[in-house]
Amino acid sequence: MSFTVVIPARYASTRLPGKPLLDLDGWPMIRHVHARACESGASRVIVATDEERIADTCGDFGAEVVMTDSDHASGTDRLEEVARRCGLAAEERVVNVQGDEPLIPPALINQVAQSLQRFPDSAIATLCERLHDVESVLNPNIVKVVRDREGYALYFSRAPIPWARDQWADGTPASLPPATPYFRHIGIYGYRARVLHDFVSWPPSLLEQVESLEQLRAMENGARIHVDEALEVPPGGVDTEADLERVRAVFQNRKQEK
Repeated sequence: MSFTVVIPARYASTRLPGKPLLDLDGWPMIRHVHARACESGASRVIVATDEERIADTCGDFGAEVVMTDSDHASGTDRLEEVARRCGLAAEERVVNVQGDEPLIPPALINQVAQSLQRFPDSAIATLCERLHDVESVLNPNIVKVVRDREGYALYFSRAPIPWARDQWADGTPASLPPATPYFRHIGIYGYRARVLHDFVSWPPSLLEQVESLEQLRAMENGARIHVDEALEVPPGGVDTEADLERVRAVFQNRKQEK
């Protein structure tokens, strides 16, 4: 199963500047992410960055690095530049693994790549997990997804979808309908390289701007997105200082268990 992993890594994080280079158990964070990607079935793992310090660090542990423009609006634009500069074939599968996911299970990387292989009509593949509490469903920071019978996305939203009209008639949901599944979107994506080239040519769409969800641009332009339920729950990335301490604690616990 041949596919390429691209790891976008930016230095200029507003909440954690220099995040990819922060120490985790003696390694910079980006090295842990790269190691997890190398444990997947990927035939090639590339770090995409616009920062020489990140490139130099990656070079020290032998990672392949592609220097990209610094003015990209999103990680998807950075992925497209890598695909274009590396001359990836139109149907090459490209999995985007964020540079702040040092605990990402390699099985999830493989699962996304396999979805693109199993569902030839899909332009993009991603993952979801079941939600079990109404608070998460109502939380606008948790992106929800609804799917058709084959697992293709019907819509992504920050709103609680589907809306349980009868049970939530008074507008104050207290619990989830027992027979209705709710799913949180997990932000790992696989693309066919040709779709990346199409994506950057499309202007930001209305729904994308309203919801602040980039994947809606693809859907508004007719790209089908397959959404598998994740084989295991991802442990979460590093966005804040509290996340950093949580991940450091995971590494410490692992050392103590050995």
